[in-house]
Amino acid sequence: MIRSELAKQVKRIVIKIGSSSITDNDKICTEKIFKFASEMTSLKKSGYDVILVTSGAISSGAGHLNINRDKLTIPEKQALAAVGQTLLMNEYRESFAKLGFSVGQVLLTEDDMRHRRRFLNARNAINALLDMNVIPVINENDTVVVSEIKFGDNDTLSAHVLNLIEGDLLILLSDIDGFYNDLKDPEPLYEIHKITEDIKSKSGGTGSAHGTGGMITKINAAEMIMKLGGKMIIADGKKPDILAKIMNGERVGTLFAGESVKVPGRKKWISMRKPKGSVIIDDGAVKALVSGKKSLLASGIIDVNGRFDMGDIIEILDITSSGVAKGIVNYKSEELAIIKGKKTKEIKEILGSEFFDEVINRDDMVIL
Repeated sequence: MIRSELAKQVKRIVIKIGSSSITDNDKICTEKIFKFASEMTSLKKSGYDVILVTSGAISSGAGHLNINRDKLTIPEKQALAAVGQTLLMNEYRESFAKLGFSVGQVLLTEDDMRHRRRFLNARNAINALLDMNVIPVINENDTVVVSEIKFGDNDTLSAHVLNLIEGDLLILLSDIDGFYNDLKDPEPLYEIHKITEDIKSKSGGTGSAHGTGGMITKINAAEMIMKLGGKMIIADGKKPDILAKIMNGERVGTLFAGESVKVPGRKKWISMRKPKGSVIIDDGAVKALVSGKKSLLASGIIDVNGRFDMGDIIEILDITSSGVAKGIVNYKSEELAIIKGKKTKEIKEILGSEFFDEVINRDDMVIL
């Protein structure tokens, strides 16, 4: 079984802790944070690289200021995050310091992941922290984030962080002890190797009063990770020594593991990005991309949707609007609208010298 081999297959671990796991009566709980710090430092001493993704900034700020989070405006939530993030980091700093480790704060937005250079800068900074034996503590930058650059929840953020640092395993710790195929079952499923529509349909609902994530956000994170050959575990953070039990292969939580695939780092980055727009292609172009492993040419494009610039990531759809691929586009949407369906010779006559043979090069494309 995969569980028994987990410790051998894993070197770099991302651990995400939900708000409900570190709060008590609407306030950050020092004892709970110290519990997780103790378990993480044990993994560090066993030779694993450990990266922490934490929720709780807004909840911490609300508890400290005795403010009810219901019906708050976005600026008010941002203000609470500004207050709470300092309190949260101080709790982690003090807990890890008692155990002989330092922490480093990293605040991210989806916009940081979208731009390749900033993505690589963030990766280099986190790698430098790990080289210094410092534990990176990552959260979304809620003080400045808006919907356009927001991950939406820390389950999604964690999946992006696993890709960012080229990690092997994501552990989601919350008040949920795994995925249940049926709520009447005495135990959650042990392993899941494919995310089906049935699994998604059983994952509805939101998170606790302190968090934005529910089971569906965890399943979405698992799907992203599994496509890239990664692994994820959902487990109950309240259980004693939960991290040690997971790495020892014990029957706790639910393991999500797809087929083992090797995806180049650049293509992983493309796969995780939100598309700015899309193009619809004909059946011949679909066959050329999927079976022929070719680049996308303008001649196969039927329609163009959305507004995007050269260098943006767009989705490639078939005539039924089903996803075929994603990639880095060489043209603006306005240009593509003019040259769609055209042969290379015609494009040169329309655009002059400023043209590319390929709309999306094969090396800048991920088949879905």
